[in-house]
Amino acid sequence: MPHAVSLLRAARLARSTKPFLARGGFKRERCTGCRLVPSHCMCAVRPAMAARAGVCLLMADIEPLKPTNTGWLVADVVGDTFAFGWARTETDPALLALLDDPQWQPYVVFPGQYAAPERVVEDVAPGASKRPLFILFDATWAEARKMFRRSPYLDRLPVLSLQPERITQYELRSSGRGDHFCTSEVAAMCMGLAGEHAVGQTLDAYLAVFTHHYLRAKNQQPVAWDGDAHSRLRELATQRS
Repeated sequence: MPHAVSLLRAARLARSTKPFLARGGFKRERCTGCRLVPSHCMCAVRPAMAARAGVCLLMADIEPLKPTNTGWLVADVVGDTFAFGWARTETDPALLALLDDPQWQPYVVFPGQYAAPERVVEDVAPGASKRPLFILFDATWAEARKMFRRSPYLDRLPVLSLQPERITQYELRSSGRGDHFCTSEVAAMCMGLAGEHAVGQTLDAYLAVFTHHYLRAKNQQPVAWDGDAHSRLRELATQRS
């Protein structure tokens, strides 16, 4: 069954007047389930998991179309992942309904220095009756800052400011800064704060597998199914079983 990012991608493609050509990507047939060429498909290792916490992706216009997008990986792994296209002039009513759903406690995940101090939190309330819903801007850093400033419907929500003790491991796009994380890495950190440690670890391992498959396909090399990335993902699956 298609997940939220897959559905958003299909809707965005339906509105396109010309084919989307990924800059620097391979121009071959792609699997609809993982966006990789069929020879390097990774659908068989998709680790879908149930979690109390959820993720809401606000995606920049063409982000769902990019083969390097990692919001797709979050939707693969986290059962309750929602995805909405972001626009300055209009807001999807379904997004507003989600933010008002009484089962969720939404957190806008963004660096605290960009928000009023009274909004900023650095942790998720333990044992809260409401389920945490992490709102992530799935975009370039420049786009994300604009989206944060121009989304007034988020102004009433707490801002979760992460304090990472690591640098990014994402290799498929680079901002030149180790403290700029891709979407799946941010989601993994959020899951850890929510006590969903297995989900967070699985997201990190799944990103490593995706990176391996993508780069091997790009360089026309075979997948190393017994390599470190796949071994780690299998180890985590064994621990859950």
